[in-house]
This record gives sequence, structure tokens and C-alpha cells, in this order.
Amino acid sequence: MIRVALADDQLLVRAGFRALLDAEPDIEVVAEASTGQELLARIREAPVDVVLMDIRMPDGDGLWATEQIAADPSLSGVHVVIVTTFELDEYVVRAVRAGAAGFLVKDTEPADLVRAVRAVAAGEALLSPGVTKRLLERMAVGLREAPERDELAAITEREREVLTLVGLGLTNEEIAERLFLSPLTAKTHVSRIMTKLHARDRVHLVVLAYETGLVAPGWQ
Repeated sequence: MIRVALADDQLLVRAGFRALLDAEPDIEVVAEASTGQELLARIREAPVDVVLMDIRMPDGDGLWATEQIAADPSLSGVHVVIVTTFELDEYVVRAVRAGAAGFLVKDTEPADLVRAVRAVAAGEALLSPGVTKRLLERMAVGLREAPERDELAAITEREREVLTLVGLGLTNEEIAERLFLSPLTAKTHVSRIMTKLHARDRVHLVVLAYETGLVAPGWQ
């Protein structure tokens, strides 16, 4: 069962999400909060797998709450999805870098919301290739001028190749085809890279690929 927490200061939004998600046999909404502080208290009381997080909330907004979750080792299994009104809201960049697994726009189709919750719970990337490209290109403006390539010392040359392709938005199947591997081997490489680089999920591997210079904006 996928356990979900809803963080939004609008009761109507939370009620809509709850009704949609609780109708699924494998998803259960176990907590609701209208502020960042309240959310942290609730997910520390009752473990959750996914948080659907609004950005603008009183008493600790969604960005602050995301940073707190990412910094807390006891909440390492919590995947945060930022729910925003604007697809390229500048705050989303900070949220993804702080620890969010991705983002959704509030007018997302119901079926897509359900699929997104399942995908994030499974550790998959939530961002579509087009959105990923635009988001990372915006992020690149604020990346470090001298990337610390030593961060990649822990991974092998083959794993660097895999990380580069992850950064370009390729799926495990596409990576396998590009490198003449089996899909299972590609998946194993990705999992090992995440472990070695202490990445919370696939989205953070994409960020690392840009931050360390393996991928540059505009690459195909």
C-alpha cells in the first residue's frame, strides 16, 4: 500500500486529492496538513511514502518543508512531489534541488496524478522529458562555475556513461539499447549509482549529471 500525505492550505484541494487517491486499491491518504510545520509533525508520527506538497502555505511553506524532509535521515524514504500552479514556477527549481522528486501542475489529469504517485513511490523520475529539459536548462544558470568532478570519483567509467544518459532523460530501456546492455543490467547500474552518490531518486541523478558537468544544457 502506498501511503500518501497531502500538504495544502486549501481544504478543497486536499479533499479532491483524497477522494481521487483513496479510490485506488493500492493508495491510501494517511495524513493531511495545511502548513509546513503541521506536515512535518504528521509524517514523523505516521510514516508516508509520498507527499503531495503545495508551495505557498503559512507557518513553513512547501519549499522549507521539502528542505527539512531532505535533511532528515529518518525521512529518507519520503518522496516529495511539488504541486504548483505554474509548470515552470521558479520555486520548483529550488524544490527539486532541495530534495523534491519532481512536480505536478494543479490541473493535471486525475489519471496522471494517480500514475505520478505510483511512479514516485517506485523511485522513478516524475518529470516528462520536455519538462526535464526546460527545468534543467533553467537550473544550469545557477550551477557552480567550477563543478567538483571529484564527486564522481566513487563511480566507474561505465557508470559515468550511464549517469550521462540518465541526465539526458533516457529510460533504463533506452540506456540498455544505447549501451548494448540488458534492461536489468541498466537498472542495476542506475541503482548502484544512486547508492554511491547518495541520490534520493532518479531526478537527483539528472541534477548531478548537470552539476558535475557530465551533461550541458542543449545536449541531445
